Amino acid sequence: MLITPAQLVDEPLKLDEAFAPGSLEYAPDLRQLGPITLQGSAELLVEHRGPRDLVQDIRIRASYSGDFEQLCARCLEPVQRRLEGSMDLIFRPAGADSQAGEHAITEDETEIGYYEESGLLLEDAVREQVLLALPGRILCRQDCKGLCSHCGINRNLSTCECVDEPANPRFAALAGIAIAHKG
Repeated sequence: MLITPAQLVDEPLKLDEAFAPGSLEYAPDLRQLGPITLQGSAELLVEHRGPRDLVQDIRIRASYSGDFEQLCARCLEPVQRRLEGSMDLIFRPAGADSQAGEHAITEDETEIGYYEESGLLLEDAVREQVLLALPGRILCRQDCKGLCSHCGINRNLSTCECVDEPANPRFAALAGIAIAHKG
């Protein structure tokens, strides 16, 4: 859904959207299981920078929820989780803050996104919020044993006959220290 400043001039735009699985692209280890629902509003904020210099910011305030599947960081088994969150975001026209040379920005300016001349794609804002809300790594369970580094079997489901050896012979001395330390 494309949101433009012209749509918001008279009144805020009510948002009640559902994004079907496959309509948003995520990381390879993340899959959307059902629709992501989003309810909220978009409004226009006009910033007066001078007599003829107006900046039209778009503010999105909404809540979202959806079900996702992320791969376990150790065994690669899918882990399902419900994601619910809210967003209060400000988007400014691209180039509105461009100045020649280097300059310092305020902490508030780090929270501003930018939209292209054609408008703001709501899908981009939702994708970003989902990716920020999910952990970078997830485990299927705290004591996940992961995959065998030799044969690739999932050690949570079965055992293998592989012998754990240091990957590099130069680390063999360290393996001996670890065994001696356990005893």
